[in-house]
This record gives sequence, structure tokens and C-alpha cells, in this order.
Amino acid sequence: MSRFAIQGGYIIKSARDVVTDKYIIVEGSLISEITDVLPRDIVDVLGGPLDIVMPGLINTHTHAPMTLFRGIADDLPLMTWLNDYIFPAEAKFVDKDFVYLGSLLAAWEMTRSGTTAFCDGYFFEDEVGKAAREVGIRAWLGEGILQFPSPSLADPSRTIEHSRAFISRWMEDDLVKPTVFPHAAYTCNPDLLSQAFELSQNFGIVFQIHLSETLSEVQQIREQYNMTPVELLDSIGCLAPNTLAAHCVVLRPDEIAVLAERGVSVAHNAESNMKLASGIAPVPEMLACGVNVSLGTDGCASNNNLDMIGELSCVAKLHKINTMDPTVLDECTTLTLATQNGAKALNFAGGSLDAGRPADIIVLDGTCPNLVPVHNPVSHVVYAASGSNVKDVVIDGKVVVKGYRSLTVDEEALIRECRKIQKKISQI
Repeated sequence: MSRFAIQGGYIIKSARDVVTDKYIIVEGSLISEITDVLPRDIVDVLGGPLDIVMPGLINTHTHAPMTLFRGIADDLPLMTWLNDYIFPAEAKFVDKDFVYLGSLLAAWEMTRSGTTAFCDGYFFEDEVGKAAREVGIRAWLGEGILQFPSPSLADPSRTIEHSRAFISRWMEDDLVKPTVFPHAAYTCNPDLLSQAFELSQNFGIVFQIHLSETLSEVQQIREQYNMTPVELLDSIGCLAPNTLAAHCVVLRPDEIAVLAERGVSVAHNAESNMKLASGIAPVPEMLACGVNVSLGTDGCASNNNLDMIGELSCVAKLHKINTMDPTVLDECTTLTLATQNGAKALNFAGGSLDAGRPADIIVLDGTCPNLVPVHNPVSHVVYAASGSNVKDVVIDGKVVVKGYRSLTVDEEALIRECRKIQKKISQI
């Protein structure tokens, strides 16, 4: 399928640019044109005259291998969840095979529900890259940088060197891009954070970090350094246009202004923050101040799914009720967070559909009962659809999901292997 077409009754080129009854022509890895008439030489056509066709969704914060921890420690506050359950479970179970299988499962789940690119941070990230390439999903990956031993690195004094080697292995890859990922200000001291940021600058890549996720985190950093996490990172020069800060729940207005001034992007993780009772990030205030806000699901141990279409609906409704204003985060703004804003956060040319853009495209089945009738296709995506409505997925010009079935994953075999790991974890 080097040259093929995707037909849509509604083609969402971007959230505020929708056309009807068109064909998207894909050549190689790019969109060549959007046209009214199907070229005579094209035989292969995805989609149909009733379908909604749109850019693939971009998940800017997750921990893919944690799909295998889905549901093991629910209904807990963040620090209890991390220190008493997740960190011990990771120490006991996380190895290369665990990461590879968990990442395959995550990539399968993401592609099946309409995500075509994700930004990830964890351990043994080479295995995440291997899984992403096999499934055919774009990935921005960061090997976890910590000031204490991790499952993939016993000697924390080598953590920068370890990350540098990971980056070098993936710099030239077309589908997988390396990032620098110091976990947070409470797991990395200022010197380590500075070294990590310098590493990102040397390679010209994304610097991703958890930032101001909870009030307890802010209080802890204030007690240690007499500064908030935002103030600390700003004081050592770690806030810049290549910084992607996850969560940003606990922010003062002046800190929002600093993030905007420094050009920082923020990955908003509404469902995870709700489930852990971390709070509600001030997204409307950030957007009003000019911060580039994108969306993430976080890992499956704290969400517990990777359905970005479901995340869209949650985000839009959460901020309406939080502000008691139904006009806050309208459908176009919300969809933009998961498409164009996500692309900007990752310095990626995708996020919209037009000639010359990467062919990362998803098709929602217009015959599904929850998508009938269509008065406003963007509203449908945000408020009516779910990831289960995605029937076809194209990434980098390649069809990875067709007719609801993955073309790149041995689904039955993967399920069997994941259930073996489930049995091991269940024995603790």
C-alpha cells in the first residue's frame, strides 16, 4: 500500500478545519493531497462515505510497560501508591522481558484506540523502542534518570552516561526518538537535573519531567530547597522550549506565567490526577497565559487505560464542572490539545492533515450507533466517541490497524504471554 486513499464523509484536517466527502491520498509516508475525486490508479481505499477521518492522537505522557501493573494498587494517594506498591513491584518484576511485553501491550492498546504517537519514560527503554517499531507506532522515549538505583541501572552514578548511550542508539531512527527523562525534582537532586538538561540541549531533544504533580511534592521541595518545583527548575535553567512538564497540577499564577515565558509545554493527565486525587491542573489558566498544553494518559497503573478519545471527553467535562462554566475547553480546543499541541510539544510535524504532512491518520466508524447522526464531527470525537470506534489506523503511511484488527501484533500470543506475567504478580 505505497499509494492508497482514505475516504471520509467528514475529514477533520484540524479541530477548526473540517471538510466533507473527500479522499486523502497517501504516498509513501506523507499525505500527497486531499481531493474530491478518487484518482483512477488507486485501488486500495480505507474508510468510507459515512466515516470520520482525523489526525492520529498524540499521548504526551505515559509509562507504557506499566500496562502489566494495571489494577494492582488502586484507590491510593500518589506517594503511598509509589512508595508502598509501585516501587517495590518494579524492583521485583521489571526486567527487559517485562518491559518489552508491557510495551507491546500498550502499543497494541494505543493503536487500536486511535493513538499514533506517544511520549514515554521508564526503564529498559530500548525494549519500549523495540516494541514500538514492531507495532509501527511513533514513540518519544526517555530512559529514567534517578538519584538511586533503578531496575535498569544498579549504579546511579552512571545514570547520565546510561541515558546518553540510550540516546545515541536511537538518534537516527525514523519512528522512535530519544528524550531525556529525569523523573522529578523529588527523585533527582539539582545537580543531576542540571546534567540531564544539559544532555537534552547537547542533543537538541525533548527534556521531559514530572512537575508539581501534588501538593505534597511541592511542600517537600519547598522544605528541601525553600523553593517550589517550578522555582527550582527555573533557578537552574531547566525550563525551556524543549521542556515537557507532566501534570503541573499545583501552580501559582506567577508560575504559570514563568512556564509561558520560558516556552514550556505541559502534558495534562486528567484521569490519572483524578484517580490519585492529585488535584485539577489549571489548564484554562495555562492556555489563557499562552502555555502549550497537550494531553497524556499517564501509565496504566494510575489511569487505568490508554484510550486518548476517552481522555478527551474527561478533560473537557472536568474543567467545565471545575469552573462551573460550560464554555471552558470547548470541543475544538480540547481536540487541539491531543493533536496540534501534542505535536508542538514533541517538535513533530504531525497533528493535522494536509498535503506534505506525515500520514498519521485514524478512521472512526460512522456506522456505530453512538456516532449517528453527525451534526458536528469534532463534537462527536470529544463527547460521543470512544477508542472502540476506531476501525483503521495509518502511521507513517503504513496501515497498522484495518477493520478493527491489528496488522502488526499477534494478538492471541501477546495475551497469553501477558497472562503468564499476571500470574507471577498475583502471587505476591
